[in-house]
Amino acid sequence: MKRCRYLFVALLLLPVTVFAAQFRVADIRLEGLQRVSAGTVFAALPVQVGETIDTLDIQRATRSLFRTGFFADIKIGRDDDVLVIVIKERPAISEIEIEGNKAIKTEDLKKGMTDNGLAEGQIFKQATLEGLTRELERQYVSQGRYSAKVETEVIDLPRNQVKLKVTVDEGTVASIKHINVVGNSAFSDKELGELFELKTTGWLSWLNSNDRYSKEKLTGDLERLESWYLDRGYLEFKIDSTQVSLSPDKETVYITANITEGPVYTVSAVELAGEPVIPEEQIKRLFILREGQTFSQVLMTTTSDYITQRLGNEGYTFAEVRGIPELNEEDSTVKVTFFMDPGKRAYVRRIDFRGNTKSTDEVLRREMRQMEGGSASTSRIESSKVRLERLGYFKEVKVDTREVPGTSDQVDVEYTVEEQPSGSIGASFGYAQGTGFVLGANVQQNNWFGTGKAVGFNVSTSSYQTVYSFNYTDPYFTPDGVSRGFNIFYRARDFSEYNISSYTTDSFGGSVNFGYPISEVERLSFGIGISNISIETGSFAVQEIIGSPRPTAGINWVVDQADYLGNCFDSSGAAIACDLSDSGLDLRQPYDPNAAYNTASPDGWIDIHGDSFNIMTLNGSWRQSTLNRGRLATRGSSQSLSLELSLPGGDLEYYKVTYDAQYFRPLTRSLTLRLRTSLGYANAYGGTDELPFFEHFYAGGFGSVRGFKRNTLGPLSTPAVFYTSPLDVVTTAGSVNSLDDFAYIIDSTTGKLRTQTASNDDDPFGGNILVEGSAEILFPLPFIKDQRSMQSAFFIDAGNVFDANCGPEQLNCFDFDISKLSVSAGIGVTWISGFGPLTFSIAKPLVENEYDDTEFFQFSLGSSF
Repeated sequence: MKRCRYLFVALLLLPVTVFAAQFRVADIRLEGLQRVSAGTVFAALPVQVGETIDTLDIQRATRSLFRTGFFADIKIGRDDDVLVIVIKERPAISEIEIEGNKAIKTEDLKKGMTDNGLAEGQIFKQATLEGLTRELERQYVSQGRYSAKVETEVIDLPRNQVKLKVTVDEGTVASIKHINVVGNSAFSDKELGELFELKTTGWLSWLNSNDRYSKEKLTGDLERLESWYLDRGYLEFKIDSTQVSLSPDKETVYITANITEGPVYTVSAVELAGEPVIPEEQIKRLFILREGQTFSQVLMTTTSDYITQRLGNEGYTFAEVRGIPELNEEDSTVKVTFFMDPGKRAYVRRIDFRGNTKSTDEVLRREMRQMEGGSASTSRIESSKVRLERLGYFKEVKVDTREVPGTSDQVDVEYTVEEQPSGSIGASFGYAQGTGFVLGANVQQNNWFGTGKAVGFNVSTSSYQTVYSFNYTDPYFTPDGVSRGFNIFYRARDFSEYNISSYTTDSFGGSVNFGYPISEVERLSFGIGISNISIETGSFAVQEIIGSPRPTAGINWVVDQADYLGNCFDSSGAAIACDLSDSGLDLRQPYDPNAAYNTASPDGWIDIHGDSFNIMTLNGSWRQSTLNRGRLATRGSSQSLSLELSLPGGDLEYYKVTYDAQYFRPLTRSLTLRLRTSLGYANAYGGTDELPFFEHFYAGGFGSVRGFKRNTLGPLSTPAVFYTSPLDVVTTAGSVNSLDDFAYIIDSTTGKLRTQTASNDDDPFGGNILVEGSAEILFPLPFIKDQRSMQSAFFIDAGNVFDANCGPEQLNCFDFDISKLSVSAGIGVTWISGFGPLTFSIAKPLVENEYDDTEFFQFSLGSSF
């Protein structure tokens, strides 16, 4: 082929004469074109009709045509005054077939081929294919597949086309057999081995693949090893050599690193140099590397970062601060000088937003603490980023500061956001333990049509409750961040379906609230609400709610045989079926014909206060949050203190104080500690002598103490006594007959009818003191690429509900006693999906009280579509 590039052809298929010197081109004839257009050839040809050319011109024309890459061979000759160019085009790639690949997806392989100029429809180049083959083998080697082979075959097809067939033999992944560090004396092999991300084969290696050799991972491990020594004063530490060897079968890897530790250096002095645009005493307060300390590279670089950030806060966005150590090898000391180059003060020309396809620019711009036209401040730019993350509208927020071309004192700031679902619109469907299926129509958007306003309409029903509600909140009712919101609602609840004592409530009302920012991370909120609540108890209401007869020691419900049981015995005195419907007895009250005593039970809450109330409440709260995200946070802390007070003039007077807090602390690059607590205290005041039972605290289940059934921790109610009318069955004297949970006894001595207590099971009743806490270790789930919408954790939960006014017969009821806390441990997963939040947990109780109800697996599924 190379010989053809510079060789004149003497004989062509057509009668062409050879030229030996110059001649004038009267015409140009092209032969052999199939796909390439004549215009493409003439555009690349440096010869035109009418020009006089010679041998050198022909050589230049040949080279110019070859440079296009379209041709495999070119022959140029002369037919009288006509320049004849005979061309053989390179074949086009008709099809690419890849076989045998599993570790690398076909799409990724084809993308790599396309990036290197090999794709269907393009011109085929053998050299490119050979280079790509070597690149593919290199990729497999980077995965630890040293025995991988890539073979290619070029198959000719009609019309000057070819098919590329790539056959891959991926081989097996070589595992690390041994990692050896040679030359260490200050630290053990075990300590240094823990620094390596690469590990020898272990029992979990099949899951995390940490025993697969990777050059990139080894480079990172060696950098961590070097940082480990430099952070502990070994300034002369160096890695002398690294050997990675393979076994003959290419399935086992041996890694050896030879190191020299050197002596430990102590800081003799810390100085500042450069242009002091900020008072030197202020800069020195940022030093965390000080004289007399063992040298630490991380402390030196962190000090540099602090100074750089401080300069950035003053508008010196492109400031550079470098820590320069000067070693004194004689006494193993080091002098550290921080050289400061602030550059020019920069100003923000423009702030741009990208990725906000739903949210308007105004919603993002009002969160900005860095203003256009003002001096660029690193802290204000970062604070604006954090405020965007806390909105909860975005999965991720990135910020980039770029210098404006042609200037040295202006920057543009660009925020790139990735939006995520911030609510639900349409129909709703869900299932949760304790509430069952949830069906309804709802609209709940925290970012209503991208305006940043929260709007919600809800019509939903479940076995637990039916709700009709509307809520609205404008977080920027005023430009300075004062929020205003209101809501109206109707709600019917059946608490017997929610692991709570048997009663139902119908309530309706509304409220208005305002919020005031008092700092970047703190907010005060106030609100006032009016509501009406009606309570229905049914037949099985517990005695704390409504009083009912109950047995007392030595006292029984007696019915005089002569007056009421004359028809319950035959002539021989044997007991027979009888009807007491016309006896005139009040079957809810104890009866004694001699009226010597009356065993009426104490009045319940409704007996004293009634069953319908108008309540006016005043709400106030303080909240502080430094969390990095509005949902599924991983960094920062938050705490809130709230007070709900029912105002005098309403039917009830009570108050509730609650405190909630959580704290996140990174433990490693992938593990985070989360601590959480919820505390509550409530009581009555004024003319109300006891906290309304429907304002009690409850504990157990999601968001509380997992591993225990929802709301089942804490005080239980006193069972109700219930009698039916008529009492139509008696038994033979001295025996017992139980029907529908009731027992009737004929006393053989007195001949009188007695009854025993009959009721449903004890139900959770709640209390006025709430104590909850948990500790979690957040960890990433394996095989999940995007962890931003998912959170998994190992947890220990503890908590209970207490009551300062326990009834005389209430079970599981205690005043606050830390020894009565219920404790569980387990694992939980939460996923913020497009269908709503999905939450699962598996937990085992570690400490439980006698009457606690446990639950090993718990879940909650909510969706919107």
